[in-house]
Amino acid sequence: MDEARPLLVIAAGGTGGHMFPAQALAEVMLRRGWRVRLSTDARGARYTGGFPHSVEIEQVASATFARGGVVNKLLAPLHILGGVIGASLRMMRDRPAAVVGFGGYPTIPALSAAWLLRLPRMVHEQNGVLGRVNRIFARRVDRIACGTWPTDLPAGVEGVPVGNPVRASVLERAGAGYIPPGDYPMSLLVIGGSQGARVLSDTVPEAVGALPDRVRGNLRVSHQARAEDADRVAAAYAEQGIDAEVAPFFRDVARRMSEAQLVISRAGASSVADIAAIGRPAILVPYPHAAADHQSANARGLGQAGGAIVIPQSKLAAGTLSEQIAAVLTNPEGAEQMARAALGCGAPEAPRTLADMVEEIAGRRADEGSGT
Repeated sequence: MDEARPLLVIAAGGTGGHMFPAQALAEVMLRRGWRVRLSTDARGARYTGGFPHSVEIEQVASATFARGGVVNKLLAPLHILGGVIGASLRMMRDRPAAVVGFGGYPTIPALSAAWLLRLPRMVHEQNGVLGRVNRIFARRVDRIACGTWPTDLPAGVEGVPVGNPVRASVLERAGAGYIPPGDYPMSLLVIGGSQGARVLSDTVPEAVGALPDRVRGNLRVSHQARAEDADRVAAAYAEQGIDAEVAPFFRDVARRMSEAQLVISRAGASSVADIAAIGRPAILVPYPHAAADHQSANARGLGQAGGAIVIPQSKLAAGTLSEQIAAVLTNPEGAEQMARAALGCGAPEAPRTLADMVEEIAGRRADEGSGT
């Protein structure tokens, strides 16, 4: 019977940075015979389309102290308390074998309920600095799995470096052969994280337009831009005769990345993990207002390994960016070296390692020969 299988509750919300590693864990746990329930909010629900259909989705009301007006902030504690009570009742009825939080508001009621009921629980932190919610629970969980290492942890708290799990669609293209740039059609992928990045929309079209003719003429651009920016970004490329596809979200980003000669991206943990898993040269522009500047920490490993050029946003200008793009796309050997260096930073085993940790805290270690 379905109820005889162990249940894993995954809590994640807010952005793709939380949702994509949650999806990666869900995929592995389903293959290992677990039931998986995802607890998320309206923002996180936008990313559930890629989750396996057998994952049970429950949407919780959003409540946060970080957004909204004074009334919303005053009511947030009541919303959170209601969420904790609701999560506790659900877990008492259908007792999960483990609860894993990935950050974002939905982690609060799920992990609070797991703590109250003394259920096995852990968090996965994608960035080099603990997010607000994960920091709250750092001393109240059985394990802290770290995606970026080293991770800034509270004194006396130990983390386990596992890497950032990437989705099956990315793993399928892990280490895909890299075609270095040359005098033939080339692809440039521009991604600003799951929310898009206005600074890239403002800068990249002009930078591409300033490339030498022999490079620009061979280039096709896939540019992820916010919905409100998409039309003007597409127009900016069209005015310069650049072949570009502009969209708020690419569901086939793994395919586009594997076909790209160069990736320009924010330094969100999931984006960095995808770039490293597939192994592509990158130009990273960390979001300067990220909590504790965690995107700079995320970019550091790839940059120090030689797999990425890291440009602080304060130094980002169309001319500078154009020079860096040209430096990669006119140097095939250097681009190949960057691709190999990026691949060396990948952690394709991260989904399995994280799944092992879940089974360990739940006391249900999978059979050694499972192959997952």
